[in-house]
Amino acid sequence: MAIKQTGDIAAQRLSPDQLSCEFADIAPLLDASAAAAAASRCHYCYDAPCVQACPTQIDIPGFIRKIGNGNLKGAAVDILSANPMGGMCARVCPTEILCEGACVRNHQDAKPVAIGALQRHATDWAMARGEVLFKRAAETGRHVAVVGAGPAGLACAHRLALAGHAVTVYDAHEKAGGLNEYGIAAYKTVDDFAQREVQWLCSVGGIEIRNGVALGRDVSLDTLRHEHDAVFLAIGLTGVRALAMEGEDLSGVMNAVDFIEQVRTATDVGTVPVGRRVVVIGGGNTAVDAAVQSRKLGATSVAIVYRRGVESMSATWAEREFAQTNGVTLITHAKPTRLLGVGGVVTGVEFERTSGEGNQERFVIEADMVLKAIGQTLVPVGIERELLTLDGNRIAVDANGQTSLPDVWAGGDCAATGAVDLTVQAVQDGKVAAAAIDALFARTAVKAA
Repeated sequence: MAIKQTGDIAAQRLSPDQLSCEFADIAPLLDASAAAAAASRCHYCYDAPCVQACPTQIDIPGFIRKIGNGNLKGAAVDILSANPMGGMCARVCPTEILCEGACVRNHQDAKPVAIGALQRHATDWAMARGEVLFKRAAETGRHVAVVGAGPAGLACAHRLALAGHAVTVYDAHEKAGGLNEYGIAAYKTVDDFAQREVQWLCSVGGIEIRNGVALGRDVSLDTLRHEHDAVFLAIGLTGVRALAMEGEDLSGVMNAVDFIEQVRTATDVGTVPVGRRVVVIGGGNTAVDAAVQSRKLGATSVAIVYRRGVESMSATWAEREFAQTNGVTLITHAKPTRLLGVGGVVTGVEFERTSGEGNQERFVIEADMVLKAIGQTLVPVGIERELLTLDGNRIAVDANGQTSLPDVWAGGDCAATGAVDLTVQAVQDGKVAAAAIDALFARTAVKAA
């Protein structure tokens, strides 16, 4: 079968007013009365399951009680002392499978406490007021290099700076933030929040960010080790898996992460070209973000196609539901077999059903834009092979994030921690590594000048 439509790739499909509406904040900030009402639903559980479900172990009942008592500064301290990127995590965390998914309220009235919204209420309040929440310790004379200014790198830098160590963060991009700046749907983090959070993190002092510096191109690991007391690698996963099939080089076929970055970096989202009929191949959050933004930019038809069932998708049920309520069609149990094109331009994707027995049905979805979201990979430029796992897919680390080198740690998506690839987990990796580095410094004397 074929889903027939006509169209092309173009910009300015919607008016500025329509785009402003489409890319408005999808979860507006709670006002004081709504926050108080939401906080009143918390039971302040002993051994709260929501805390156990949070990778950064935020004292959730504690900060919610403070919000209920009107102590927003205290609530912000509770959150940001455990998770220095609590503002971003309040926006992008899959709370439905973490803290809110574990909330005991789910077993009472099928509606958890709005933990994410309350977390944002407190952190946004503190950041908007410029509240001074933490004081940096005295200078220790130690200097740490952090490679990568994403969630793991920034969390590590913040913790080390608070302990009095000097930190230089090296990042290949023009702006700090990593995936928070370049890889998250624009409707999730409006008003340049990623950069405002970076500024807040650095306001503690002792952190220098050097942009446009790539490991293996502009600086070597050996040089960083020689010039610093420790190195933390948080380089993320910058490679993208290929479909490895006929037609992948056709015009109109691109990586979903590149499309998301185009939207994130555009001064006017209306200038980002999008097809009328878009097919997204994949089943994770990147696929959902790319698909929904395609619809919000004016695509007429958008389909996410995944080779297994919904139970195997890494995108959560809430993300899938959000995509579908925004007009995205979800097609499961179908794998791409080839990309079709005419004159070097993509015209559709042929799929094969992966469910059932016997001869598998093949069908075509016509498309003028195909976005690949089948996973990202480590690009180990500038990293010795002995630092990698046996399959070479990640950097091998111990429970504290330390590599096989005595002065090099790693965390975030690039490291083989065995944990989920989430922003909040990357923050925890940065915290754990910072604690290990600080503990090492405490046991050893400062290097001679």
